[in-house]
Amino acid sequence: MSERYVAALDQGTTSTRCILFDRHGRMVSIAQREHRQHFPHPGWVEHDAAEIWSVVRKVVPQALADADVDPSQVIALGVTNQRETVVLWDRRTGQPVHRAVVWQDTRTVGLLEEIAREMSAEEIRRRTGLPLFSYFSGPKLRWIFERHPHLYERAVRGELMFGTMDSWIVWNLTGGVEGGRHVTDVTNASRTMLMDLDTLDWDDDLLDVMRVPRAVLPEIRSTMGTVGTTVAPVRGLPVAAVIGDQQASLFGQTAFEAGDAKCTFGTGSFLLLNTGETPIRSRHELITTVAHRAEGQPAVYALEGSTAVAGGLVQWCRDNLGLIRTPAEIETLAATVSDNGGCYVVPAFSGLFAPYWDPGAQGTIVGLTSYVSKGHIARAVLEATAWQTRDLVEAMNADAGVPARSLLVDGGMTGDNLLMQAVADALGIPVVRPIMAETVARGAAYAAGLTVGYWADRNVLKGQWQRAAEWHPQVAEDRRELEYRHWQHAVALAREWGRRTAADRRD
Repeated sequence: MSERYVAALDQGTTSTRCILFDRHGRMVSIAQREHRQHFPHPGWVEHDAAEIWSVVRKVVPQALADADVDPSQVIALGVTNQRETVVLWDRRTGQPVHRAVVWQDTRTVGLLEEIAREMSAEEIRRRTGLPLFSYFSGPKLRWIFERHPHLYERAVRGELMFGTMDSWIVWNLTGGVEGGRHVTDVTNASRTMLMDLDTLDWDDDLLDVMRVPRAVLPEIRSTMGTVGTTVAPVRGLPVAAVIGDQQASLFGQTAFEAGDAKCTFGTGSFLLLNTGETPIRSRHELITTVAHRAEGQPAVYALEGSTAVAGGLVQWCRDNLGLIRTPAEIETLAATVSDNGGCYVVPAFSGLFAPYWDPGAQGTIVGLTSYVSKGHIARAVLEATAWQTRDLVEAMNADAGVPARSLLVDGGMTGDNLLMQAVADALGIPVVRPIMAETVARGAAYAAGLTVGYWADRNVLKGQWQRAAEWHPQVAEDRRELEYRHWQHAVALAREWGRRTAADRRD
């Protein structure tokens, strides 16, 4: 009998990849392509959803061809995606009617006070587990409908469809205008600010506040469960799991038990703690979210701390500053100096996420002197991710009541050894990377494979986890705490700068 495989389609913020996995959880092939980023105004971030679908149409068959695998050998497909990004498309033509508004986008900041007057931020958090912030999908939808009333009218008539990127991809995979399945899963729905965290269903009061007609909404499904079969770009693959990218990473790290945690370093950085079958409301400004749900079983929840810019800062250094030619060069450049030279970079390009939730904060570089070189700036760029991780871990430790003893990490940035050492130094605990750093795709594959019985149970998957590298702190405690205080001062300046420039604009 020919070998069978599980495929994962990972639709991310900057690229889309399709990866094939074998029964041992090993990567058999990978096909990946970037898509364009659009920045029409300061703080605005957009994607072309049609371009992303065209990329999907290329990478799925390419991954199969590169491995010389026939579609009949792929027993299941798991879909994972950038979360919170809003896509609106025409039900009849299948064409997007507005550029996708990306999770990093801050155009809705001015709407938040108005929303809070209709439903308090405390009530929104109670129902959704989310702070009232521009990060999430609901305010983005309200913004689109208010700025484009004709789209709202079409939405009321049922002519449009809404989804986060998973819904857009699955609808197209399963037929599009010819009967495509309009679905999302509980992990993605929990990021929209439209779903009640207890009922796991769309909330009519929230829909009213965000001006979202029910007619545009996808059906909320479990994370693990077959939702359809692909028609394009390859026919016959069962779509057996849909899961938001950071929840997929938690699953791919086999963090199945309450108390298990991980941090992913990608465009942003995301720390998740599995809290079991009871949603835990954070007391320290973290997000309560759904981790996953298997068909017919209770949902599993998580606490999450998110930062908007991690790897995105390195990309900015390449694309906007020309400081480096490739992302990998940032480590080489940073290694030319032994410290940051007193320089700190706060990458508040989209305000500050957890634990500050300050949409008005603006990016700053502080501590500049004639001594500071591009090597020092490169080092400060990497340390910015390390200190943001410290902010998240401090909040997570406070909520958990027990300090973390180590941190599991994954994502593309974990290939930067200098960064991982900086994270260990900032936290004062070991940082551990598995052999398979691409745990987002692996988590989607694991969820799909469990659905169809490709793997017998989760214990089999735990047995496949292997340690690849570990970093231990190398700085003295007093130096660590001094540097962290300097970072906190830099953050305070970024927040104050945002407040003062906002006041100037009002005047």
